[in-house]
Amino acid sequence: MQIMVYPPSMQGEGSFNGGKITEQKPIGFSGEGSVVKRIGPLFYWAWAFSEQEGHIGLHPHQAFEIMTYVVQGKAEHGDTLGTRSVVGPGGVQIMQTGSGVSHEEHFIGPNMEAFQIWFEPELKAALQRTPTYRQFEHEQFPIMEGDGYTLKTVIGPGAPVELVADARVWDLEAEPGSSFSYTIPAGRSLAVLAIRGHGAWIQQTGDHQSAETAFHQRDFMTLRADAESSLTLRPEEGGKLRLIGIEVPTTVPYSQYPKR
Repeated sequence: MQIMVYPPSMQGEGSFNGGKITEQKPIGFSGEGSVVKRIGPLFYWAWAFSEQEGHIGLHPHQAFEIMTYVVQGKAEHGDTLGTRSVVGPGGVQIMQTGSGVSHEEHFIGPNMEAFQIWFEPELKAALQRTPTYRQFEHEQFPIMEGDGYTLKTVIGPGAPVELVADARVWDLEAEPGSSFSYTIPAGRSLAVLAIRGHGAWIQQTGDHQSAETAFHQRDFMTLRADAESSLTLRPEEGGKLRLIGIEVPTTVPYSQYPKR
């Protein structure tokens, strides 16, 4: 198991609409400052903020799948399919861009906060698909209650979102003093962003020994499992921990990558 922690200084930055929308980019484009360029089919991850409101005008996409996940505020979406929609906290917008579609985005505060995450399905097949847009509200997602934590499945078993790309996404909130266990199958990686609080990953290294990897708020982590690996997450004191996790295959064939 390899665990890497990237502080904000090793992540990218971006802005739109004259700075009305700002972004921290765990995974960004070339030249934006992100150390991590991609993990398997996951090739872009922006954490966006808008104090009041901001707009990104109509622009085209092709082949890949785009997920917008709202933490606070509202996200308005419009596209050349004729869609006009609004989603609030905990809601998800999914656009499978297929043979090509253009869309625009309007982020509405106060203190709007959301993620935009891009996945790549197999290129040749993706380009043959008809573009689609779907939207889901917070109440449609399964939430598991544990001892001191809640786990919302955004993409995965029981969730209404279906992608062509192989990915699982979850939203975890954990109280100090609790613990949460997670197993990463062999050949897969977990990408995690700490949006609230701080904590540590604990992994067993054999002979009852363990290794601890600490992280802080706004850190981005990649956890790569060459063999099946189990970890325990420990939130630290000082407030509730909230993590967004994305599990994907560590690699996919290069021929699958569309141009972006």
